[in-house]
Amino acid sequence: MMRQVSLALSLAGLSFMMTVIWGGPLLRILRHFKIGKLIRVDEPGHHAVKMGTPTMGGVMVIVPVLLLTILLNAVALIGFMQSGVGRSVLIPMIVMVGYAILGMIDDWEGIRGKRKGEGMRARTKFFFQVLLGIGTAIVLKYMLGAPDLIFPTVPGVFDLGWWYVPIAAFIIVGASNAVNFTDGLDGLAGLISATAFAAYAMIALNQHQVYLARFCFTLVGALFGFLWFNVHPAELFMGDAGSLSLGATMAVVALMTGQWAVLPIIAIIPVSEMISVLIQIGYFKLTKGKRFFKMAPIHLHFELLGWSETQVVQRFWLIGLLAAMVGVGLALV
Repeated sequence: MMRQVSLALSLAGLSFMMTVIWGGPLLRILRHFKIGKLIRVDEPGHHAVKMGTPTMGGVMVIVPVLLLTILLNAVALIGFMQSGVGRSVLIPMIVMVGYAILGMIDDWEGIRGKRKGEGMRARTKFFFQVLLGIGTAIVLKYMLGAPDLIFPTVPGVFDLGWWYVPIAAFIIVGASNAVNFTDGLDGLAGLISATAFAAYAMIALNQHQVYLARFCFTLVGALFGFLWFNVHPAELFMGDAGSLSLGATMAVVALMTGQWAVLPIIAIIPVSEMISVLIQIGYFKLTKGKRFFKMAPIHLHFELLGWSETQVVQRFWLIGLLAAMVGVGLALV
């Protein structure tokens, strides 16, 4: 086990170095083609300084993860190994790429497309998210044979039958949007995502899902490399290309371990961000124009209360880190 942990941590370090090395050239390319973020007029005023900062930075994370994962699992992926264990990483990889492409289209629409400043229509984006989510859930259930549900402190695996598919699809789509809502401050989504993937890497190692743990640690390293450019003041933003794919991949990893019951704890910040948006919309409609929060997602609410951007990020990450530790503890009971 210690050998596997050492290898997984080494992969995180290698992934970090690869991301930092190729991050500079990618940043210059994005600047050259003026692929910069547009700030919504309703965001806090000081966010205006971020106008034009390169976005679509999720590509910086995805490319090193794909390269390392494919190289590391080449024998299993090509088919020289009869065991399907190594091939299981295909599922989170495909999901990561699928949602990244959807996010890139959304980013491009918001920068250069017909809906400049807005991006893809919400219902169109949601339709493709659901489609990808259902397809992934079917593969997890009927092809990979992932455990339906492992509930903390309760022995055995719960069989959800056909209910697994809609539940898993809901988790994938929900997590994708939750991380998307979290991506609003320098370093926030990257730190929270890296913490969650590290937590599930430990859960996967405990289950002897070595390939999945390696994949998670590779992602953690790449996210740290991305944060090299994304910490305040950010030189690069994640964009939907990163946030949508990271959220969906996080959900798939949780589903593959069967420990998705602790996902709301491990990913407490993205879940809180999404709930704050739902509360704001619901309260606005019920009261015909009143707001529950000063602004949603909730990180903007705390900014308007007077917290600095770095205070929000650091405090949210501390909460996320502690929650992830609790989630891992529950999963390992």
